[in-house]
Amino acid sequence: MTKVKKSASAVGGTVDDIEAAFYEAMQTADLEKLMACWADEDDVVCVHPGGPRLVGVVAIRVAFEALFSNGTIRAWPEGVHKIESFTSSVHSVRERVEVLTDEGLREAYVIATNVYYKTPQGWRMVAHHASPGSEQEAQEISETPHVFH
Repeated sequence: MTKVKKSASAVGGTVDDIEAAFYEAMQTADLEKLMACWADEDDVVCVHPGGPRLVGVVAIRVAFEALFSNGTIRAWPEGVHKIESFTSSVHSVRERVEVLTDEGLREAYVIATNVYYKTPQGWRMVAHHASPGSEQEAQEISETPHVFH
């Protein structure tokens, strides 16, 4: 399998900087910037809504290249919830996506989980798993359940 090399200087900073660069790269269809957000590992994983599991940077690159051939992906992260440690960070994200339909511009929602590890090159994405959402799912359910004894 061919490894895709990235410039370590292409992205850097905090995990939030990497996440911002990832979404900016989707919005501008910048494949190089997007791939620079990913860890250079054979076992990184990406799942697009309704799509198969893509394993490895080559498979992920090919999939995003195909997506970008249709233009930009106008997605914005909202309602980010984070679980962080010194070497990993898991972000549960509600993505608001602009979609051009026959009726004009519409908003759709995607529920995603982004996982980041701190690598020798800095913070990098190791997993992006996105599932189709709905407007109802855009509303969060975050009430703490009651414990019954």
